[in-house]
Amino acid sequence: MSYLFKEVNKKIGRAIHQYNLLSHGDRILVAVSGGADSLLALWFLMHWAKKAPITYELVPVHLDMGFDGNHARIIREHIGSYGLDCHMEYTDFGLKSHSSYNRKPSPCFLCSMLRRKRLFELTRSLGCNKIALGHNLDDLIETFFINMCYAGELSTMVPMQEMFKGLFSIIRPLALVEKARIQKLATQLRLPVIPNPCPSAGKSTRQDIKNLLQELYNVNPKARGNIRRALSHVRPEYLLNQSPRP
Repeated sequence: MSYLFKEVNKKIGRAIHQYNLLSHGDRILVAVSGGADSLLALWFLMHWAKKAPITYELVPVHLDMGFDGNHARIIREHIGSYGLDCHMEYTDFGLKSHSSYNRKPSPCFLCSMLRRKRLFELTRSLGCNKIALGHNLDDLIETFFINMCYAGELSTMVPMQEMFKGLFSIIRPLALVEKARIQKLATQLRLPVIPNPCPSAGKSTRQDIKNLLQELYNVNPKARGNIRRALSHVRPEYLLNQSPRP
């Protein structure tokens, strides 16, 4: 295997062990959109299943957002080549989010909410106790800046997140891996990465934050790594608190 593979595999292993992402007997819904992140997350979960001292089951799920194209067929055939069945659903979430039905200023919020709600429903109906999502390190950093700049709070996505008082959990195996490495490795592994068909791709608040961060990375190449460390190196005594005035 290539050096890149070993590097990514090591970071995924660190996330799995540090955050206890996998347990014996897990039945994991793997959300596969067709992007490099979700395809690689599925690939590595299968890879780790072969060598892990535990047994767990993968249930790939693809939600088609309703845009034109034969993406669902490509994803079904690809997952079928692994010997797995893929639960496919055709929705109008993307179309509805770009129509007059949506009263929000951005289609992304409604689309994300509908997609997430359906994944939660499927997690229960398919008998799964975990959902694996393909969010990567850059997603975590961008979410931190979005929440700070637009919601006024210091928070981000986490590698392991319990939902509804432990009813099930969200896991993010790629949480410590940079987006650029994921894209390069997906190409090396010849995964059938599908371009995002959404007409709003590249026009969101997240894209604005991506652009802002890229300027920072260009000035300071160590910034991404330092931000990652800062997300787990919090010094509350040097933050403003909410203590009432005497």
